[in-house]
Amino acid sequence: MRLRLICVGHKMPGWVTEGFQEYARRMPRELPLELAEVPMPHRGKNPDVSRLMQQESRALLGAAGERDRVVALEVGGKAWSTEALAEQLEGWQLDGRDVSFLVGGPDGLHASCRERADQHWSLSSLTLPHPLVRILLAEQLYRAWSITRNHPYHRA
Repeated sequence: MRLRLICVGHKMPGWVTEGFQEYARRMPRELPLELAEVPMPHRGKNPDVSRLMQQESRALLGAAGERDRVVALEVGGKAWSTEALAEQLEGWQLDGRDVSFLVGGPDGLHASCRERADQHWSLSSLTLPHPLVRILLAEQLYRAWSITRNHPYHRA
């Protein structure tokens, strides 16, 4: 099973790439964390936001496997504690399907992504910048894994 973070946007600052890679590197071989970036469509003056979101959704869903469990990251999703995420992770592992986490562009996820999602997760009721979401998600997945293995990283 593998975990895949699929995000709109690329060319992140070095600190974002390094932060994500640090936690991805810590994940065990049997549970790799991968990053798939899809290009953000150009937004000029007076953009057709609906059309741009449709383009983003096609790219996001195209990067997810057909059989993947899809988790949409959105403010309106369900908030999970770290311990609840650890329980989710164990359930996903028992299910055996790959898990794809979708992070939309500046206007959020298109309805087609929300409809395809098996679960909707909110990292916070705060609005988080997308570069931070990458690092935060990677760290929380590593922390959740550490809880499932009684690893000393998580000290609650």
